[in-house]
Amino acid sequence: MTSTRGPLLYEGKAKRIYASNKEVEVLVEFKNDATAFNAQKRAQLEDKGRLNCQISACLFELLEREGIPTHYCGLESDHWMVVQRVEVIPIEVVLRNVATGSLCRQTPISQGTPLDPALLDLYYKDDDLGDPLLTESRLFLLDLVSPESRQEIETLARRVNAVLTPFFSGLNLQLVDFKLELGRNAAGELLVADEISPDTCRLWDMNSRDEKERILDKDRFRQDLGGVIEAYGEVCKRVQGATPKPRNYR
Repeated sequence: MTSTRGPLLYEGKAKRIYASNKEVEVLVEFKNDATAFNAQKRAQLEDKGRLNCQISACLFELLEREGIPTHYCGLESDHWMVVQRVEVIPIEVVLRNVATGSLCRQTPISQGTPLDPALLDLYYKDDDLGDPLLTESRLFLLDLVSPESRQEIETLARRVNAVLTPFFSGLNLQLVDFKLELGRNAAGELLVADEISPDTCRLWDMNSRDEKERILDKDRFRQDLGGVIEAYGEVCKRVQGATPKPRNYR
């Protein structure tokens, strides 16, 4: 059964969310918009939406096969997917396998330092506040999640990392760090939501030693390196070459 698109429910920086003919599902349109620094930098990049949608579909299905619950139901077209309707937890979960970016700017840890176990950081999801880092005390003060939910979130995020890290390594891609958004469906089940793509993952090409050429993710846009779509296309080609064709929603 094809999902029927209803009214627009929400528009974010990279996606639009529409109601569907099923109360428990929504349709997600992946846009070609590229943003950085809380949308202070913007551009339109042709084919970005399709690439992120296809990569995300493959990776959601990979997680499913490993028993990790996600909101993904299936593809509606090349840049549309159907997902379970979830109440998104207003926390961004970041897993860091290698030190780079803000971690190196805010601490004396050197660029490229391996982090084992992976460092897990939680950020309050609010663009107006700049997505600030959350401490345990702030989590408690803001009453964002219960201690039990906090542990459930960390356990699920580390399970995702345990699947994605070796998978990408097998494609000669190093999963440096990545951001997850999680939500609960109508049954209260905690699910991986949003997307998993070069927009949300730092991916370095293990075949390249050049610190700029190896970047195959959104940092190419952030740092004005050019070749953003070519980099995303390379990730898509490798991911699709190692996974089954994503299912269509019916």
